[in-house]
Amino acid sequence: MSRDHVQSAERLGTGAEAPFLELLARGASADAYEQPVLLARAEGLSSERVGALEQAKRLALRVRAEMEGRRRREAELSALFETAHDLAGLRDLDAVLQAIVQRARSLLSTDVAYLTLHDEAAGDTYMRVTEGSVAARFQQLRLGMGEGLGGLVAQTARPYVTPDYFSDDRFQHTWTIDSGVRDEGLVAILGVPLMIGPQVIGVLFAADRRARVFEREQIALLGSFAALAAAAIDTANLLTETRSALDRLARANEIIRDRSAVIERASDVHDRLAELVLRGGGVHDVAAAVSQVLDGTVEFTEADAAPAAALEASRAEGHAVRHGDDWIAAVAAGGELLGALVLCGHPGLDPVDQRTLERAAMVTSLLLLARRSAAEAEQRVRGALLDDLLDARDRDPRVLRERAARLHADLDATHVVLAARLDGAAADADQEAAARRRLWSAASHLAATRHGLAAARDGGTVLLLPLDPGDTTTALARRTARQLGTAVHGEVTVGASAPVEDLATRPDAVSEAYAEAQRCLDALRLLGRSGDGAAAEDFGFLGLLLAGDRDIGGYVERTIGQVVAYDERRGTDLVRTLDAYFACGMSPARTKDELHVHVNTVAQRLERVGRLLGDDWQSPARALEIQLALRLHRLSSAPGR
Repeated sequence: MSRDHVQSAERLGTGAEAPFLELLARGASADAYEQPVLLARAEGLSSERVGALEQAKRLALRVRAEMEGRRRREAELSALFETAHDLAGLRDLDAVLQAIVQRARSLLSTDVAYLTLHDEAAGDTYMRVTEGSVAARFQQLRLGMGEGLGGLVAQTARPYVTPDYFSDDRFQHTWTIDSGVRDEGLVAILGVPLMIGPQVIGVLFAADRRARVFEREQIALLGSFAALAAAAIDTANLLTETRSALDRLARANEIIRDRSAVIERASDVHDRLAELVLRGGGVHDVAAAVSQVLDGTVEFTEADAAPAAALEASRAEGHAVRHGDDWIAAVAAGGELLGALVLCGHPGLDPVDQRTLERAAMVTSLLLLARRSAAEAEQRVRGALLDDLLDARDRDPRVLRERAARLHADLDATHVVLAARLDGAAADADQEAAARRRLWSAASHLAATRHGLAAARDGGTVLLLPLDPGDTTTALARRTARQLGTAVHGEVTVGASAPVEDLATRPDAVSEAYAEAQRCLDALRLLGRSGDGAAAEDFGFLGLLLAGDRDIGGYVERTIGQVVAYDERRGTDLVRTLDAYFACGMSPARTKDELHVHVNTVAQRLERVGRLLGDDWQSPARALEIQLALRLHRLSSAPGR
């Protein structure tokens, strides 16, 4: 960034973001974002200007990170869909496997990627496909069961990762394997099993020539590619078996025609599934397409709604299993059960049709993962906007409104800020973190359906929800506590702020409302009302301490407003009588002397007060609130006010 750029930014006044927008536009590296700040300091610009540049830099780096994350996720999903499309139109197994290895290496940004297959005759695995390899000995390696990291993966059917191969003693090192790895110069290696059902047929690897820690998402991504590679090999084997069967049955025309019809149906469903993936279809579209091909009713169900034993057997075996007159195919990804495809009322199922149902389950898992990724991305965007509203004080209202509009939120509407927290002690830190993630996910879903915003903050979740006409903050808080508690299967306590308006133009509105909501949340928990929801107005005179705006008039109106209104309409002295009654220790006899009226008059007035305020108006708690309201009413009505 040149000196002219910094001077140009200075002339712009509040345009501290200008140099960083230019860096974003040309895709500069993260280090380049320090230059405008360094130049500003070197030029001796004001601390306010340097601070503005620092803030703009942090925002730009966040935008850059979000853009890079989106590009990476889009590239991952695109690669998975492209590979699924290649699988649907499988012609050359070698080409499909080479494409999988190339895409895995590119998306994980590793130096080398390779794939080994199991040799049943020799009882070991051999190198099948490599990408980025330069050492001949490495490309010809064979690994016995349990030997090297790949042998351990093949033996245990579980992913393994090592940041430093030669210092890792979890697996058996052999001279042959270590020599090949050393020739290739590999240090960090990640291996995931290629599985057809419970059987390991090979291993897919991604490796670097430097020490590196592979993230959980990268392990899951390589596992998805491994599933596609295994499916490609399985499909190629199936086609080979089919061709052999056709050769053996060449003279049996009727059998050939029947078999061809089955294969045609399988090909048809593969084409349909590929088309659904490419045009962004949903899981129910997949079920409908398979229903037509299998001439039956196929439904997608959630994991907890499917027969538990059959679902677990299908996941363990990797095949559809029969359950009464139905067939169950588990929809799973990375060991997580996402649901099931159920073929209803079809006890007799051809093996190829069974495989078709299993392929549909795999495509369904890919679609669910894609939908989850898209939902998580939207949740992060909603959280980022709410974080900006909570923290920033110098945002452009127009930009805030545009960002909110893209999320179907209206910052000009009346909103309520709600602070939510999950109650109940967790067994350990991991369970507590998982519970917070569930609460944030449920809150984000609720915010999306209500055209609001949600973000994780202070060990809980904060929501910004619109207040509908006729609704109250109390009702909204209680409804939110109930909905979140049902979603996370636990008690969720929710504190609500008073209604807030003009969120885009009032920088402090959301943060002040959040502070009020937190005070209400803390008060609920101190009062033992966990799992409930409330606003400041629900706490009587305590609400004056909890509310951010100290709504004295509202408190007086809620407490003795009916008595005041009655006096104004009828010209009576109920307020004065109440005041004297409390001042005289709640003694009617002393009150009548104070007011110079008959004791029956006092009794009649107090009876009228009871009808207006309720039978419990003389209980200690109500009496305390009424006395405070009387004093506030007297002060607010004093001469000169």
